[in-house]
Amino acid sequence: MRNTGPITVRKLHPLFGAEVSGIDITTPLSAREFGPIRAAFEEHSVLLFRDQPMDDDKQIQFSENFGPLETTGASNPAAGTKFQRQSNLDIMTGEPIPPDDMRMIYQKANYFFHSDSSFKRVPSLCSILTARICPPEGGNTEFLCMRAAWDALPPALQATIHPLVAEHALAHSRDRVQKGILSAKALSELPPVKQRLFRDNPINGRRALYIGAHAGHIVDWPEPIGKAILWELAQRAEQPEFMLSHAWREGDVIVWDNRAVLHRATHYDAVKHKRFMQRTTIGGDELTVPQ
Repeated sequence: MRNTGPITVRKLHPLFGAEVSGIDITTPLSAREFGPIRAAFEEHSVLLFRDQPMDDDKQIQFSENFGPLETTGASNPAAGTKFQRQSNLDIMTGEPIPPDDMRMIYQKANYFFHSDSSFKRVPSLCSILTARICPPEGGNTEFLCMRAAWDALPPALQATIHPLVAEHALAHSRDRVQKGILSAKALSELPPVKQRLFRDNPINGRRALYIGAHAGHIVDWPEPIGKAILWELAQRAEQPEFMLSHAWREGDVIVWDNRAVLHRATHYDAVKHKRFMQRTTIGGDELTVPQ
């Protein structure tokens, strides 16, 4: 495909999400070609590109249009790379990993709604996930529109949480799967950080509720009360009308805005079927609150 004409942006959901067509993102993009993609990203928060077969080099090349990539830390089996491998396949053998293997247990935390890298001092801008091998059924990725979630909060609740700060840590989400699953090295690399409970888009000013599974409690509040507030906010956000569920097919690429949506993986038969997805994450450029 030659990138000569205008792209087409088709909405996937009344509130957010769009499919972008008419462009080949597996080839280098000029600033003129990437500009409309970035504008669609700021507006729609989730962008789907179909039939874009990626390898690692092509994915890095496309991802770098959005900014510098994060590298993985000690908590990830592929530590020190630019990829978060989302797969049930052993890297060496290509065969499914047994379900009781720690690598599969660790991935279960992806079933909770979260924002990638909210546990870092400077949280991420966006993530890019490419579908390399898909199961014939299951394994959808679900997204929540956190702009709509914020807008739906009663004004009094918005005012209550506006000054609050949550503590985010990878340990908060991983401990929900299995207490103590993270190594001492991973814990030392990723101490708890502070994030406010909303993010504002710098281009269009749209405000989004900023919570997720990495948020453990409210700073300077009694822990049970802080956890209760986060639980209530999560319940208010997890409404069917705020959700977009994507059924993957090979060659799909999705970019999502970690400032404006939460996402989660869903179940598939990891014993019977193979699944291999590669995720790149683009680093953010600002703190939400002083650390």
